[in-house]
Amino acid sequence: MFKIKRIYQPYSQEDGYRVLVDRLWPRGVSKEKARIDLWLKDLAPSTELRKWFGHDPEKWAEFKKRYLAELDKNKNLINTLREAEKQHKTVTLLYAVRDEEHNEAVIIADALD
Repeated sequence: MFKIKRIYQPYSQEDGYRVLVDRLWPRGVSKEKARIDLWLKDLAPSTELRKWFGHDPEKWAEFKKRYLAELDKNKNLINTLREAEKQHKTVTLLYAVRDEEHNEAVIIADALD
């Protein structure tokens, strides 16, 4: 099972295996507080795509299309997440942005399902 959670929310044992899917480390979060098991920064959107999107919900559909194309080239990292699910049952994809509906973790979770 894959879950999605903002990294600024408190840690819970129910999170299972915690994977940060942002390219940049989240501001103000210590590594101790983050309690991540894996940081897949290369799975995050490319810098160019991230800057183009700028978290503009009006660009969401096009962002999703472009990001899925990038994910298609990173199948080995997607497989890393699938293997983590087999081993840990619950994998929580962590992201930093405030928008809970328009972020890469949502797209990754959809791609995994």
